[in-house]
Amino acid sequence: MNNFQKIGFLPTDILIPKNVDMKKWSVVACDQYTSEPKYWNSVEKLVDGSPSTLHITFPEIYLEEDSGDERIANINKNMQSYINNDIFKTIKNSFIYVEREVANGKIRKGLVGAVDLEAYEYTPNAQSLVRATEGTVLDRIPPRVKVRIDAPLELPHIMLLIDDENKTVIEPIEAKKSTLARAYSFDLMENSGHIEGYIVPGDNEIAEKLISLSSAEVFNNKYDISDKGVLLFAVGDGNHSLATAKVCWENTKANLTDEQTKNHPARYALVELVNIHDESLEFEPIHRVLFECNPNDVIDSFIKYYKNATLGGKDGQIIKFIHKNGKGEISVKDAPCGLAVGTLQKFLDEYIEEKGGKIDYIHGDDVVQSLSSKENNIGFLLPTMGKSELFKTVIIDGVLPRKTFSMGEAKEKRFYLECRKIK
Repeated sequence: MNNFQKIGFLPTDILIPKNVDMKKWSVVACDQYTSEPKYWNSVEKLVDGSPSTLHITFPEIYLEEDSGDERIANINKNMQSYINNDIFKTIKNSFIYVEREVANGKIRKGLVGAVDLEAYEYTPNAQSLVRATEGTVLDRIPPRVKVRIDAPLELPHIMLLIDDENKTVIEPIEAKKSTLARAYSFDLMENSGHIEGYIVPGDNEIAEKLISLSSAEVFNNKYDISDKGVLLFAVGDGNHSLATAKVCWENTKANLTDEQTKNHPARYALVELVNIHDESLEFEPIHRVLFECNPNDVIDSFIKYYKNATLGGKDGQIIKFIHKNGKGEISVKDAPCGLAVGTLQKFLDEYIEEKGGKIDYIHGDDVVQSLSSKENNIGFLLPTMGKSELFKTVIIDGVLPRKTFSMGEAKEKRFYLECRKIK
């Protein structure tokens, strides 16, 4: 076992398109703008038949359409067509160092490579090297499995976080990028900033630095914890996509010999590694909007659901709400969950099961306000979780409530760009 295999993050063969309009090629993660068809209509007009990741991914805004199976068949057909038509160049056994301009003008630094799915678990009390940070909604996995199971390619919007306070792994690459071959450089669509990528050879230096971070002694001293297992990589974005890759791998592995499992391409998933201490990285809350409901009944039911909940109170967890006819705050004393998002989600899950309605998870206060101004909708605005709390909270408490935080706003999310063969 080499050093990369020990830490479960490896260089791999990465596919980058050649001779295409990269602005049309690269499209934002499929789980963004899920209540904004106008955004996706604009993207469709922009790509207009050009090679694009829009044609080989499944934006979640379309998941409930009756034509889902047809869309999946077209995704697989388009992937195979791109392979057959030789639109990719292959970057062998490498990482891609990424610099992404985000909305605050700062540059987010990342490293694209392959994570070993054998090192990853998404169960609540996992002690694996790679762990989910938020609760995985199991019924969200099967539709994603249908997209991945027969696909010859994967495209990552998954971002893994490392807690590298001394900036030993990713940041030093910036100083030597002038010596590296550039893989791409272009402006992203819809005013989403600029992105550049550089080819980093899969040498042992990166593995050695990650091994240092994963040392049990270093880990236990950092968090003052000795019985929870080493957490090296925390899933920051794309948890359900990584969980889907895990399920597909387990299904594939069941039909393989032990020898075949060692280097099977489906054992790995392409991800971008980011340091949680990157100055550009800002945690944003993920708000909730409830559709097809009576806002006043939702508020009344919330207050009745928790005995210590008060409209307009100032003690305990504060949860703001907004709807067409007004706005306000609910406070919950002695809340059952450590974070307001968990307290709210617990109520919403039971309310929807009993009385109906649909929920969406929204990035950005302005989008919540816009959606909540419509009849029969109500939005809940949640506070931000400090990013310094993430690793220790996950280590001690296990996964956070689902959709607890977002790393930046929607247009700052990872765009599909690099590909990898999984068959």
